[in-house]
Amino acid sequence: MSLWEKVFSRQNLLAALKRVEANRGAAGVDGLGTHELRGWIREHWADAWERLDAGAYRPLPVREVMIPKPDGGERMLGVPSVLDRLIQQAIAQVLSPIFDEGFVPVSYGFRSGKSAHQAVSVARTVIEQGYRWVVEVDLDAFFDRVNHDVLMARVARKVEDKKLLRLIRAYLEAGIMSAGVRRATSEGTPQGSPLSPLLSNIMLDDFDQEFWGRGHRFVRYADDIRVFVRSKRAAERVLEQAVKVLEGRLRLRVNRGKSVINPANVATLLGFGFYFTARGVKVRVAAKALKRLKARVRVLTSRRWSVSMAYRITVLNRFVRGWMGYFRLAETPRKFADLDEWFRRRMRQIRWKEWKRPRTRVRMLRSLGVRADLAYQWGMSSRAYWRIAGSVVLQRALPNSYWEGQGLLVFRRAWGLFQ
Repeated sequence: MSLWEKVFSRQNLLAALKRVEANRGAAGVDGLGTHELRGWIREHWADAWERLDAGAYRPLPVREVMIPKPDGGERMLGVPSVLDRLIQQAIAQVLSPIFDEGFVPVSYGFRSGKSAHQAVSVARTVIEQGYRWVVEVDLDAFFDRVNHDVLMARVARKVEDKKLLRLIRAYLEAGIMSAGVRRATSEGTPQGSPLSPLLSNIMLDDFDQEFWGRGHRFVRYADDIRVFVRSKRAAERVLEQAVKVLEGRLRLRVNRGKSVINPANVATLLGFGFYFTARGVKVRVAAKALKRLKARVRVLTSRRWSVSMAYRITVLNRFVRGWMGYFRLAETPRKFADLDEWFRRRMRQIRWKEWKRPRTRVRMLRSLGVRADLAYQWGMSSRAYWRIAGSVVLQRALPNSYWEGQGLLVFRRAWGLFQ
């Protein structure tokens, strides 16, 4: 059976359909949603297949969606039509095993059985072995700058099926629909398509093979590249080598301003950092990730968000559990406990605002066990919310046990659940 036949076999297409439906996602330029795909296929697949098999199928351009980047600015997400998602998923399911077996072990992005946590764990081990200088390579708009000819040459190393190669190329050149205008794409592989993760790994495999063959200690997750060496001088040489391979051979662009050499306790990887103790190298949450966390918590604990406390706690718990599920590798329980003090103070100021009137505040403080004179003094106070929330009186009225009773999940406790 040819690769083309494997891609469009009934079994593979059904598996791809289930995956696309499970992933849901927004509609493409044609407005068709994932919940409508199965019905559309029943009516129109015969025509689509005839065009595919004849080499006459033309993918729709992806719908441009701009999303904010964590460090500011925006990046483009390309949303393919659901039919194109189905076809790309079917292609990825067949090609991934073919290419994956040749990838180096330290490539962790978008691969079955690989994860960001594994990349961080390996990085910590390498640092413990004495490789305490880190080359952090930043690729400038990687997904927007992939050269189609260079990429297709690498796909063709293992894919000889001409029809399949033409179809993959058609997806690269499908274009982008922005504000109702189709924009041609001469380079790049838009993030958001099922094929994009595999193609990014194929593109960067030359770099992986070169550095793996030279015996370098490194990890790569998509376009996040970290190389670990023993000295700053070696790091400078390695950065030059990396630029030579990425720009010279692969025609990518290295962001010189963001590609840096750092000591291991300053370097970051996928939102994590590292620190040294008498017992070895430990993992922490990177400062930028903590900053983003606090910004999100401020939004979810804003006094201007007029929702019930029960609903707010439900939303917060979902966020805390998800965030800590990712950052569970961090070995900083004290840091999470400090974070919880700030978190609970923000919750106390919300409760204080909910009580609104001075008489209500006095009554609620009394009901929570505060002495009558103190309840009156603080209930009638005109001090600002944040000042009141940090007072001993409100801490006694709304202690940790109170929030546990409300069902609030705090960071330190969530971290403990994952250990």
